[in-house]
Amino acid sequence: FFSVLRMSYGFIGLGHMGARMSANLIRKGMRVHVFDVHRPAVEQLVGLGACPASNPREVAEHCDIVVTMLPNASIVDEVYNHPREGIFSAVRPSSLLIDCSTIDPATPKSLFAITQEHNQRNADQQLPADMTFVDSPVSGGVGAAEAGTLTFLVGGSDTCFQRAKGVLQHMGKAVLHCGQLPGSGQAVKLANNLALGISMSGIAEAMLLGTRLGVDPKVLAEALNNATARCWSSDTYNPYPGVIETAPSSKGYAGGFAVDLMLKDLKLATEAAGSVSLQTPMGSQARTVYEALSASGYSKLDFSSVLKYLDEAKGRQ
Repeated sequence: FFSVLRMSYGFIGLGHMGARMSANLIRKGMRVHVFDVHRPAVEQLVGLGACPASNPREVAEHCDIVVTMLPNASIVDEVYNHPREGIFSAVRPSSLLIDCSTIDPATPKSLFAITQEHNQRNADQQLPADMTFVDSPVSGGVGAAEAGTLTFLVGGSDTCFQRAKGVLQHMGKAVLHCGQLPGSGQAVKLANNLALGISMSGIAEAMLLGTRLGVDPKVLAEALNNATARCWSSDTYNPYPGVIETAPSSKGYAGGFAVDLMLKDLKLATEAAGSVSLQTPMGSQARTVYEALSASGYSKLDFSSVLKYLDEAKGRQ
């Protein structure tokens, strides 16, 4: 479709994930315009070679490809739709727009519809009319963003997917096509994190049960990982301190994927379930547990700190 190396990139949202993702683009020789409301984050990327922008509109004016990585749907809506400073106020006719935020599945559908309206107006004026929008939330966390090994979950047509893949493969190890409809990527991300919140809570309970019954935690983890309880929460990200030295649990639960981020995703997932008349008793219970963690001072700790919370529960009774 085009050479992504010759394109001008924009990146909006330079938090823990976005800063690392955009840095990978810069290291690979891309020309990247960046914006964030937190100016020190912009300055850090400028130090790596990025071009600073004053608002999302300025990014859109200068860039063929715009990637957004933002905290929630209301901010995504403002960044794209602000009448004076939003992306759509100055977007190029052939721009590729990729939203990597984790939000509800409905918002990407509305953003895609707006790109179609732009395309129709451009076609009526005999201008290029191939603006593209895809939703592409990520899996892998801060470590994968740093290493460039994220998994991207893309929603959009075959053509849109292929166009986005050429960009996303510079920031990740896998780019998966989750469906033809906008919002499909978000649907898969929410399903994944619903399962993740449940499985982490279950592994935390299992590790506490086994160790309180006298089993060494490393022996217990090895047994779980060679039995039917094996999952990512046990063999890669075990919540028991000292079992996996590189896991946040062995570093005081610092870094990683914060409790409040997991809670946000569980809320989105259970609300999405409600919109399709699906009962999620396990997911709803996991949401309740993470609400308690957030309210108990764990909000900024890694979500595997659910083990620490459960371990200390007796003292709160």
